[in-house]
Amino acid sequence: MKGLNFAHFLCLFLFLTLVNGDGGGSEQVVRGGYYPSWAGFPLSAIDTSLYTHIYYAFVAPNNVTYALEVSNSTAVALLNFTSTLHEKNPMVKVLLSIGGAEEGPVIFSNMSSNATTRKNFILSSIEIARNYGFDGLDLDWEFPQSPTDMENYGYLLDEWRTEVQKEAQQTYRPPLLLTAATYYAAVFTDVPRKYAVASLGKNLDLINAMCYDYHGSWDLSATGAHAALFDPNSNFSTNYGLNTWIWAGIPKSKLVMGLPIYGRSWKLKDPNVHGIGAPAVAVGPGTLGVVSYGKILHINRKYNATVYYDAQTVSMYSVAGRSWIGYDDTGSLVVKIGYARGLGLRGYFFWDISYDRKSKISKVGKSYSLLSGTYVVNDGIFSPYVTMLSCLPLF
Repeated sequence: MKGLNFAHFLCLFLFLTLVNGDGGGSEQVVRGGYYPSWAGFPLSAIDTSLYTHIYYAFVAPNNVTYALEVSNSTAVALLNFTSTLHEKNPMVKVLLSIGGAEEGPVIFSNMSSNATTRKNFILSSIEIARNYGFDGLDLDWEFPQSPTDMENYGYLLDEWRTEVQKEAQQTYRPPLLLTAATYYAAVFTDVPRKYAVASLGKNLDLINAMCYDYHGSWDLSATGAHAALFDPNSNFSTNYGLNTWIWAGIPKSKLVMGLPIYGRSWKLKDPNVHGIGAPAVAVGPGTLGVVSYGKILHINRKYNATVYYDAQTVSMYSVAGRSWIGYDDTGSLVVKIGYARGLGLRGYFFWDISYDRKSKISKVGKSYSLLSGTYVVNDGIFSPYVTMLSCLPLF
């Protein structure tokens, strides 16, 4: 057993989890997906049976009043989104996501700093959610920049929850869901700060931890597993991030693991040196090195790329000449979902569903989130026990 490392222990743990039963509770497993409104992805292409929660991304508050405002064209899109998805699957929860990476942190910092502007934001968000048929609201503030921001984030959630409950009592309707997309970890180390976990745990129904983008075009010196489950050399890993939430006191029943349906690419310095952390000189294919899963499959076929599985980080990468792309495929995905279930998390979400190819990733995600004995994958029988055992060393 000399060669047994931590990744192999993980595989054994997952195997035992599958044999003995999952680590989660009796609550519904969350299978979330974000829908990018700008991508031109047709609603008819969404298989709503694969998800429990689908998020419309994004809307933003007015930068003066901080109330949510909806243009005529957006109003049509919102109504079409909720009515189409509810008609296809009345059980799916549709949520309106507010913010996003492109919106940036400043508008939320300003809004949350004052009780009046917080109220403008909160009341308008509830009104829009109800008017357009949403089941809930999702805050995607990327990211609070200071301890003061974090404190105000807590005040915002306290007041938001109060108003949501008040509105539900006044209208005799179920309260809107409140969720948030957050940093992968409960703490930041660049400017030391941490989320107001007591407020998040009390007021949010789900905490969607964005467990990706650990590496990317901001560092072109080396390749990286941008959604590494483990990283022996740093804290940029899903295992580290999720455990900071748990250690901070967030209930596992509210914690949701983010999974990317895209990869990140680099141009290798030497095509013969191509592992995780190999020297690189530039971005590879894609927009700023971001490549959708469907596009990755196309590139791999077109250029006859060699595909590798890295057990240490639980990730895939493909190499074609000097082109290097790191991503998740079905193999790494089932291990990550098994990990999440073994840890007792509520579920997972994907960013974003338009990147999937014929819902391949989403279909495998649904199958393995249930953790029963065998599943039909790609028209063949596939055993999770064989999958987990295949990564154990021969000893």
